[in-house]
Amino acid sequence: MATEGVAPEKGGLRVSVQPGGCSGFKYALLIEDQSADDDFIVDEGEFRVFVDPFSAQYLQGVTIDYVTSMQGSGFTFKNPNSTGGCGCGSSFAA
Repeated sequence: MATEGVAPEKGGLRVSVQPGGCSGFKYALLIEDQSADDDFIVDEGEFRVFVDPFSAQYLQGVTIDYVTSMQGSGFTFKNPNSTGGCGCGSSFAA
């Protein structure tokens, strides 16, 4: 957020679920300047997480982690609502 010049008291990380991918849905992460009027806002200490109402139904109980391994690094999503996924790991079914 500091790199993008986003003030932590107003901005945050948007976590969303969008239609797409080979299994039906895909995750998206984006830093935003401020929340939308209908967002759910989760305070995570040093930063805030914004979730829109559509995405919230698919993100209940989701754990997001940043992982570094020999295969690379990136965010992982553990979603108890997922009923399946694709071979590439970038989308899920619910």
